[in-house]
Amino acid sequence: MNIPQALTLGAVQGAAEFLPVSSSAHLILVPRLLGWPDQGLAVDVALHWGTLAALLVHFWRDWLGILTDKSQRRLLFFIALASVPAAVLGLAVKHLVEEACRGTPPVAAALIVFGLLLGWADRSGSRTRGWESLDLKTCLLIGAAQALALFPGVSRSGATITAGLLLGLKREDAARFSFVLAVPVVFGAGVLEFRHLGGIALSAPFWTALAAAALTGTVVIAGFLRHLRNGGLLGFAVYRVALGLALLLL
Repeated sequence: MNIPQALTLGAVQGAAEFLPVSSSAHLILVPRLLGWPDQGLAVDVALHWGTLAALLVHFWRDWLGILTDKSQRRLLFFIALASVPAAVLGLAVKHLVEEACRGTPPVAAALIVFGLLLGWADRSGSRTRGWESLDLKTCLLIGAAQALALFPGVSRSGATITAGLLLGLKREDAARFSFVLAVPVVFGAGVLEFRHLGGIALSAPFWTALAAAALTGTVVIAGFLRHLRNGGLLGFAVYRVALGLALLLL
């Protein structure tokens, strides 16, 4: 993989990871459309660490409050428990699921089904609950939704934001908790894969992909949260369904 490919895939990851459109689907589709070979483990690891860097740059104050403020300490326990479903499922069947579901039809189906769910949740959710209302049940249910992102095309942020909306959270608060909840899972995935890299981690494409994902992700997080203060998610739902239908047709 060369530098332009690493830059492109990093930018795709940084944008699609935090928007509810499925980064895994786009990372499968973009190389195929451009005729590139599969990017391999090195780029996957770089993209995980780039995603983590963007999350920490934007949410370090949230994590500092969770770790040091006694009134928020319970949220740390909730996040730990909510991360268990994704961790267990990922360790148990990650490679089997990715091999069986990386084809175009299952990715397209996931884009359509979870796009429709996102649109429905955005319209039907009460959006009356804020960050301070998070309890164990809410966090566990959102954590269970996060585990579904193991399937390419689902979208981690899309599944967790959809769950948050259905549980009555405001759009911005659902997205904010989705991103904070992502930190343990993204960190764990990066550590597990990093040990297999060897000298590849010193290569220029590796660091190019990481930097591109981190920079793009930081910008996208800020813009997306700003959009959610006054805007909805219908456009993202329509995009998912349209992309899924186009894949099936073409």
